[in-house]
Amino acid sequence: MTFDKPDLTQHPPRSPRVRLGGYAILPRCLDKCRATIAGKNGEYHYACPLDQRFLDFTGIDPEAMKKEVAAGKSDSEILEWVEKNARFRRSPVEIAAWSAFAEQRVPGDVETREYFNSVVAKVGPKREDIYTFFDMLDLDDYVSFGGKA
Repeated sequence: MTFDKPDLTQHPPRSPRVRLGGYAILPRCLDKCRATIAGKNGEYHYACPLDQRFLDFTGIDPEAMKKEVAAGKSDSEILEWVEKNARFRRSPVEIAAWSAFAEQRVPGDVETREYFNSVVAKVGPKREDIYTFFDMLDLDDYVSFGGKA
């Protein structure tokens, strides 16, 4: 997979578990952003509710980050930009705690639980090991591109 111009009609973005600078979600967010800019985002949406969790935690404006990504910056250059431009400066410990929480996040309210259950029922109806949103996203990505649940 090329990270400079991912084609999300051919393969999924990186797992939300993959971290950059300690931040979960950020690499996946960058893949979706790059694919959106290239018109190759398929079913994926940049600045979706998952991405918004990262954007809210850092205080990064999604359009400002998209502009930096469109300038052709690498992951490490975007991380440097995030560290300089985040409204909320976070310590490595805060970033690690937030990322660990994000990775273990489960559906909370009825509406979210219904959505979660509907996705799991569609992509892995016999799977009983899907508990977190990251579990669900990884499974959905895998099945969407031909994997067997």
